[in-house]
Amino acid sequence: MKVIVDCLGGDNSPAAEVEGALLALRENKELRVILVGDETGIRKILEKRKVKSRRIQVVHAPEVVTGNDKPTDAIRLKKDSSMIRAIRMLREDDSIDALVSNGATGVLVAAATLRIGRIEGVRRPVFCPIVPNMYGGVVGVCDSGANIEVTPEMLQQFAVMGSRYMEAFRGIREPRVGLLNVGVEEEKGDDLRREAYRLLEHTPGIRFVGNMEAREFLSGEYDLVVCDGFSGNVLCKCAEGTALEVLKRLKRDINSRKKYQLGGLLMKKMFAEEKEFMNYLNYGGCVLLGTEKVIVKGHGSSDRVATRVSISQACRMLRGGMNEKIRESLKEIS
Repeated sequence: MKVIVDCLGGDNSPAAEVEGALLALRENKELRVILVGDETGIRKILEKRKVKSRRIQVVHAPEVVTGNDKPTDAIRLKKDSSMIRAIRMLREDDSIDALVSNGATGVLVAAATLRIGRIEGVRRPVFCPIVPNMYGGVVGVCDSGANIEVTPEMLQQFAVMGSRYMEAFRGIREPRVGLLNVGVEEEKGDDLRREAYRLLEHTPGIRFVGNMEAREFLSGEYDLVVCDGFSGNVLCKCAEGTALEVLKRLKRDINSRKKYQLGGLLMKKMFAEEKEFMNYLNYGGCVLLGTEKVIVKGHGSSDRVATRVSISQACRMLRGGMNEKIRESLKEIS
């Protein structure tokens, strides 16, 4: 399988992408990568690591797409940028299976939708990040930012696509789907949420378990949360921020007294394990479900390990025939 990696636009580019790709190549002997970005910078890292491999191709595209670029302007004017060049290669070369990028989210979604196209029947592609719950499992979120405004039919499709993803990528049989709402009762929420509830109740191929309040997000009672991109983005970032602040508070309190410091020393390993468990970089990027080819959007602050996970994520989706499963499932509700 061949994966193209956008090596510019992230906080730690190009080192995170190049070194992450090298880690992924060591893990997966079937993998080939195309590194797109500033060729001088990429080859400097490869030479430093003394890497010479026929499974690596370097494509020069020195321009950077930033978060300040308007998607339409970036697509039209920044044709030599690493992201737009990667999208064009993904579209034109049938041998390339997937794209991984840590760059600007808005431009990536727009370029993928316009240039790669959607799976037949898909109304809008949707982001689905994975978040750890408090019981050692995970929960997916559809959507986390790709679609600010949605319809009930779009939420129905998000549930179907997200369910196929959680089955294929995480091995969860019949993932429990919850609709993010202001209460668990069926009649709660606005017209959008009430209509979506009625659709989800009768959607084949999913296990809908009703409305979910935000406080139950990490409870382990849900495998997939369906919502609009605005609410989903706020939900994910609030959970992430809360976890980080709790860890900071614990550290501050432990250091406030000698006897707490002694207890903290005895529990040092446990705290380190908890910190690693809650580190979002260990759970891969946001998969863009619904596009004709596999696309994974890594976090802007991704390091080499996070990039390696994102590349492995793309490979698992390819092995699992993700897009074909989505295509077949959507036919059942069309």
